[in-house]
Amino acid sequence: MHRLPTGSLGFGVGLRTVHYQHLLQQRPPVDWFEILSENYLDSGGRPRHVLRELAATYPLVMHGVSLSIGSTDPLDFEYLSRLKTLAREINARWISDHLCWTGVAGRNTHDLLPLPMTDAVVRHVVSRVRQVQDFLEQPLVLENPSSYLTFRQSQMPEWEFVSRVVTEADCGLLLDVNNVYVAAVNHEFDPVEYLDRIPADRVVQYHLAGHTDCGTHLIDTHDGRVIDPVWRLYAHAVARTGPRSTLLEWDAQIPDFATVHAEVLQARDWLANPVSTPPKHTPARAVSPSPLRSMTVPHPLCRETAGVEK
Repeated sequence: MHRLPTGSLGFGVGLRTVHYQHLLQQRPPVDWFEILSENYLDSGGRPRHVLRELAATYPLVMHGVSLSIGSTDPLDFEYLSRLKTLAREINARWISDHLCWTGVAGRNTHDLLPLPMTDAVVRHVVSRVRQVQDFLEQPLVLENPSSYLTFRQSQMPEWEFVSRVVTEADCGLLLDVNNVYVAAVNHEFDPVEYLDRIPADRVVQYHLAGHTDCGTHLIDTHDGRVIDPVWRLYAHAVARTGPRSTLLEWDAQIPDFATVHAEVLQARDWLANPVSTPPKHTPARAVSPSPLRSMTVPHPLCRETAGVEK
C-alpha cells in the first residue's frame, strides 16, 4: 500500500519555458509548479539546470502524457525508470498522468484517447496502475481527461468508471474541473452529479484551465482564462473535498507570468466567496461527427470493430 499525498500545496502554475528567465530572476511568490514530465526526461543543459534551480526553492509535481495506462501494450518500464529517476532528482511530491490510452501495437497517436468504460477495462487499468505504483514506489495520481467521443460498449457513466479505478487501484485522482465541464457539455451529462459522485478522499490535486467553444462542442485547449461555470464547479468540488493543491494550465497563447499567476490566485476568491450555485446541467449540444470521429480508433479491449459513437 502506498500512502496518498495529503493536505494542499496551495495554488500553482505549470512551468513553461517562456517564463524561465522571469522565474530565475524574480523568484515570484508562487506556491508550487507542475512540470510536464516528458519535457525533462531526456533533456540536459538549460532545461534541467532551470529545473534543479527551481526545485531548490519551490515544491514540484510531475505530470505526464505518455504512460498510456489504458493501452493493451506492455508497460514501458524504461520510461517508468526515467520517471522515477527524475522524481528523485527534483524531490517531486507526486507523479501524475491521464486515465486514457495513447496508442497500441507500438504506435503513438500523440493524443489522450478515451477508454471504453466497462468492467473489463476497470480490471485491466487497475492491474496496470498497481504495477506502476509498485515500480515507482509511490502512489500514482490519475487525471480524468477531456473527451469528445464515447464507446457503445461502455457500461457505466464516467464518474463511476473513474471512481472504481482510483478506489480499486488505491491511487490518487487529479480532478480536472475544466475537463469535467468540457465532457459534460460534449456528452450532455450533469457535471455537478459527476463531482458529487467522485470519492473525495482520493482527490490529491485539481486542474483548472480555459477551453475553446466551437459551437457544437468544446475543446480543451488550455489557451485562455477559466470561465465562471468552471470556477463555480471548482468551488463546489472543494466544498466536498476540502483544500487540495490547485493548478492552472495555460499551454497556448501563453501570456506573461504575472497574468498566469493572477488567474490561478482567483481560486482563493472563488473559494472565499462562491458566486451563485454550480450549474445543475449543461446545454444540450451535438458533437460534430467530423473531423472528431475520424481521430479515434476502437480500443483493443472492445470486441466490436466499430465501437465509437458520439
